[in-house]
Amino acid sequence: MGQSSVRGEGTRDRVPHARDGALDDGHRGDASSGGTEEPARPARPATAGTATDGGRAHRRGSGGGGGRRRAGKGGEGRKGKRRVLRWSASVLSLLILGTAGAGYLYYEHLNSKIKKEDLTLGKNGMPEHKANAAGQTPLNILLIGSDARNSKQNQDLGGGRDTFDGPPLADVQMLVHLSADRSNISVVSMPRDTMLRLPECRDAQGKTYPAREFAQTNESLDRGGPGCTVATWVELTGIPIDHFMMIDFAGVVSMADAIGGVPVCVDKNIESRTSDGKGSGLKLAKGTHPIKGEQALQWLRTRYGWVGGTDLERAKAQHMYMNSMVRELRRNAKLTDPNKLRKLAEAATEALTVDKGLDTIGKLYDVAEQLKSVPTGRITMTTMPNFYSTRKPGKVEPTPGEAEELFRMIREDIPLDGKPSKRAAPAASKDTAAAPAETPVMVQNGTYTDQYGSAQGRATTVAGLLAAKGYTQAKADTAAPRQAKTVVHFPSADLEGDAQAVAKSLGIPAGSVKKSDKVGTITLIVGADWREGDTYPKPKSTGKAPGSNTSRADQSGCMTVDPNFTW
Repeated sequence: MGQSSVRGEGTRDRVPHARDGALDDGHRGDASSGGTEEPARPARPATAGTATDGGRAHRRGSGGGGGRRRAGKGGEGRKGKRRVLRWSASVLSLLILGTAGAGYLYYEHLNSKIKKEDLTLGKNGMPEHKANAAGQTPLNILLIGSDARNSKQNQDLGGGRDTFDGPPLADVQMLVHLSADRSNISVVSMPRDTMLRLPECRDAQGKTYPAREFAQTNESLDRGGPGCTVATWVELTGIPIDHFMMIDFAGVVSMADAIGGVPVCVDKNIESRTSDGKGSGLKLAKGTHPIKGEQALQWLRTRYGWVGGTDLERAKAQHMYMNSMVRELRRNAKLTDPNKLRKLAEAATEALTVDKGLDTIGKLYDVAEQLKSVPTGRITMTTMPNFYSTRKPGKVEPTPGEAEELFRMIREDIPLDGKPSKRAAPAASKDTAAAPAETPVMVQNGTYTDQYGSAQGRATTVAGLLAAKGYTQAKADTAAPRQAKTVVHFPSADLEGDAQAVAKSLGIPAGSVKKSDKVGTITLIVGADWREGDTYPKPKSTGKAPGSNTSRADQSGCMTVDPNFTW
């Protein structure tokens, strides 16, 4: 397997370790690979119009006209297919459920191949989910694509000889949010070149990695493992993350091969190669093609070749691949093909590193069943709103206001496609609030942005607003942290009710009240979303996702090829 055919897009930057790399989304495919139809009863062969509806085969045929079947032509073929389905169901029981004998041994074999690490290495722990009116909670999974060159296969696939056995980077990061009522899925990508704060982390051996105030997000993986990447997302977004799934170069290839190819489309012939040798090496003719093996990896790593040539376009291509993979898994991973199921199970367990809450095939299967129940038309993918940084040219930062609005929608379980769903109301604290005059509040000005600087005097102004509400101990602080969205932090559980009362007095949403070990008293940080005025601005949400590259998984399209990279 020659390095030259799949080398990275040029020499990788040494500062700040920016690389073209790794994958991305085979993770959902692996989780979904554990069977797609109910094995308990023999089903009629699928015909046009037959729906699986989340994997459960309907008894009724596509045509109307009652349930009686005609005898006659084709009867023997139908009996043969029914026998195949019965046999396939038995095979699945052995492979997946491990109910007896060799099936149990195979189940244990698959379990032994799953690599596991801690969910989070962050100092502050994980926020709690907020249940909807029916008592249901969402499911959030972080998908991580690692560019590790820690094996011969990964080195051959990834190229970049100078980085062999070097620190891995999380070059693909996608948060999958399954709604509390299981009606929709939202997927949020973060560009690998995003500059943000990396929190303090402690790895499994006890080594502490101090916080970094302004670093590239893909470096989070080199600070103890995927648990630090999870902690980085939690600190930035406030979203509780239940699980992670991480995959490397070799995993991308094996998953694409096991699926049998993932269809993608280009609007012109493309060859991702510059005159000085940079590029992924992807070469495709105009149109739709199923890609697998190294070609799948090339697709996911391509930047040079798309109009714009940026990481944002790469994310768009990754979305297309993931959308297509979802469709292929639903279409082809049937009980009638036990060999494909076996290959998917083998590939998934060998390719994945997961958190310890997903340490068995049974647990992965349970997650897959939940994800599978959502129709593709309700799967929405978007890229975190971002702007080109002036502090670090060539990199991006989360867009103040818009990025936080997207994260708020995920936290509050609001579908990104604008369709209605049951929303989870933030739970009120059981801690009784003290009288306003007895509640000290520190107010800080966090309104600074690269575009506009700081809004002068905001801490003093908001402290005055609090004083008018009875909070006579509210004081303006000289500290000025950068804060996209106004928040109220409190240091301990006994002050949660007081903090919520402070927020309520100014009309700040309860979801913006958070516990933090960085404050010693209730601290209100006025964010860039409230640069002026005496009234906290209402969110300007349309119900649809703010961000770029927003798409649905049931949509297909072609990537736009840069004319300079065609043939």
